[in-house]
Amino acid sequence: MAALRVLVVDDQALVRAGFSMILSSEPDINVVGEAENGLQAVDLATELQPDVILMDIRMPEMDGITATRVLCQGREGDIDCPRVLILTTFDLDDHVYDALRAGASGFLLKDTPPAELVTAVRVVASGDALLAPSVTRQLIDEFGKSSGPRPQEHAGVSSLTDRELEVLQHVARGLSNIEIADALFVSDTTIKTHVSHILTKLELRDRVQAVVVAYESGIAVPGA
Repeated sequence: MAALRVLVVDDQALVRAGFSMILSSEPDINVVGEAENGLQAVDLATELQPDVILMDIRMPEMDGITATRVLCQGREGDIDCPRVLILTTFDLDDHVYDALRAGASGFLLKDTPPAELVTAVRVVASGDALLAPSVTRQLIDEFGKSSGPRPQEHAGVSSLTDRELEVLQHVARGLSNIEIADALFVSDTTIKTHVSHILTKLELRDRVQAVVVAYESGIAVPGA
C-alpha cells in the first residue's frame, strides 16, 4: 500500500518543521511538501497531489479558509480531492465553521500530541471525518449561540428516505455509528450503510460536511 502523501501548510517555519518531522517518522506517511501561505498551498497541491493537507487558518497572501475553498470548489464527492485538516490554535476557533463549509474534513489543535496528529492524518485520509462526537457537540453549541445561516435547500436532500433523515439528524447531534445504532435498535453496520448512502446522495465527502448540511438545511436544529 502506497504511503499517504501529506502537504504541510503554515506560515511559521518551526511549526512546519515540527509537523513534518513527526509525520515523516511514520513508515506509512510521506510529507511531499511544505507551504507558507495559501497561494503556495494551492499551487503545490495541484502539482504534488497530496492525500491530506494540514492547513493553518491565519496566513499571509491567502488564508487557509480561502485556500481550502479554492481546492475544494466544484469537487464535492470527488475522491481525488485532497482531505484538508485545519490547524487552529484555539478550540473552536471563530473561523472553524467557515473552514468546514469551505470543504475541510475536520480540524486539529496545534498543540495536539504527536500520536494524535498521526492518527488524525490517517483518519482523514481514510475518508472519515476528524470531528469526534464531543467536538461535534461543541460545534452544535456554537450554532446555537449565533443566528447562523438561514435554512437553505441542498441538492439531494429531497432524495433521502425517512430513515436516512433520521440517521442524519443523529449524526448532526454528534453521535457515533454505534450510538446511533443503539438509539435506533439496529446494527452499527446498518448505520454505516445509511451514512454511506447519505453522503452519496448529498454528494459529500465525509461526515463533517453532512453535519454542516444538516444544520444549514434545517434538518437538524441546535438545542432540539
